[in-house]
Amino acid sequence: MTRKRMIFAAVLPAALLLSACGGESGGGGEGAGGGDAGVDWSAEPTGTLSAWGFNNADDVGQSRLDYAEEQLSDLEIELDATGFDAQKFTTRLASGDVPDVVQMDRRYVATYAAQDLLMPLDECYDAHEVAPEEDYYPFVIDDMRLDDQIWGVGQFFQPPAILLNMEVLDEAGVSPEDIDTSQPEVLLEAIEAMYEEDGGVPTRLGFDPVATGQGELWILGMGGQLTDADGVPTLDDPANIPGLEMLREVTEAQGGFAEVKSFTDSFDTFGENNQYVANQVGAQINAQWYPNVLVPYVDDLELQAVPFRDADGEPFSVASGTAFVVPAGAENPAAACAWMLNLTSFEAWEAAGQARGETREADGGINTGLFTGSPEADAAIREEWVVPTGNEGLDQTISTYYDVLEYGQTFGASPAGQDIQNELNNAITTTLLGEAEPEEALADAQAAAMRAYENITAGG
Repeated sequence: MTRKRMIFAAVLPAALLLSACGGESGGGGEGAGGGDAGVDWSAEPTGTLSAWGFNNADDVGQSRLDYAEEQLSDLEIELDATGFDAQKFTTRLASGDVPDVVQMDRRYVATYAAQDLLMPLDECYDAHEVAPEEDYYPFVIDDMRLDDQIWGVGQFFQPPAILLNMEVLDEAGVSPEDIDTSQPEVLLEAIEAMYEEDGGVPTRLGFDPVATGQGELWILGMGGQLTDADGVPTLDDPANIPGLEMLREVTEAQGGFAEVKSFTDSFDTFGENNQYVANQVGAQINAQWYPNVLVPYVDDLELQAVPFRDADGEPFSVASGTAFVVPAGAENPAAACAWMLNLTSFEAWEAAGQARGETREADGGINTGLFTGSPEADAAIREEWVVPTGNEGLDQTISTYYDVLEYGQTFGASPAGQDIQNELNNAITTTLLGEAEPEEALADAQAAAMRAYENITAGG
């Protein structure tokens, strides 16, 4: 078990300071790097800290903000709670309006690191005796690793699984074991048994694969890769074809992609007549947070879940999350380091777990868990606050999402991370609409992703 830790607002002993920061300063190496030369990451967190992007803080966010503020009592925190915007970020940095901390999606981190817009944080972690691969899930850290350096402090990993509508499965004579993505023939037979249409228009999907929202899950799960070890796009890798072909088979078994997409766009996803209440799906890929949407209707539903399985039959998950980063040129990077690590410390997550647990108890709701990006925190919160609900199917669903945490994988950090995601979705759409074969669609996507990669890394 990893140790509990607290980042104190005091200067670390001189011996530790020397051992953590002595020698070379690690200014980004020969590739990406905003440089951190001259930064004393162990310096006492004082003065003013400007932070941007911590928007819409709920009970989980506010409890962690409060915890960090208590620990760093000599630090004045100026919080811009508006949401992150990519264009605004580069404009602010170009104008010299540089925040000390920014929260963004992890898919952006390598992009900005490659453009020398961020500071590497390996020495930040070292200065506070935080072991990234122990205190956070390794795949969360790998989402932010480029040129053998870590460029962010990660939070949250809400994995996908396949959420089952057992009323539909039972009616069609389908078992949860039949919803197995590693056995295409079995899966397709189950889909056809549950699928219903009216005049060629779907009225019930056997399985919604969420093709353009969870496309990377299918590609990677079936043995593909989006980047090589250096973050270079690899969308035209032949290993990406099986996942794309399987998506095509799943949608063609249900009227074709255009009909499936039109039908799913009509779902009342967050409403009282959502696709589970309305029996519009037998199964659907959903991230860990979605069962919370269904909790108010759980007495009228029969839910279960199964993991997405890779080509070898093993559970598989991949998901993004957010990260805190320190922009190059930040005026108070040492304070930023202490604040970020406090916000993601075990103690901060304990406070968040308590806040969420007490909120759920007060409103009579169900606690489906808090997936923090930290294995120790996830386990502790589950043990303390996630109690049996009395609904066997919902308890099994919650347990399944916890189980798949163990099988998390990284997307792979790349300077062209967002472009790779967008171009893969374009390739999926083109293929499923029948406008191109997988090889052609992936080749076009690769060409576009490489243009973006070369533009971002030019001069790097």
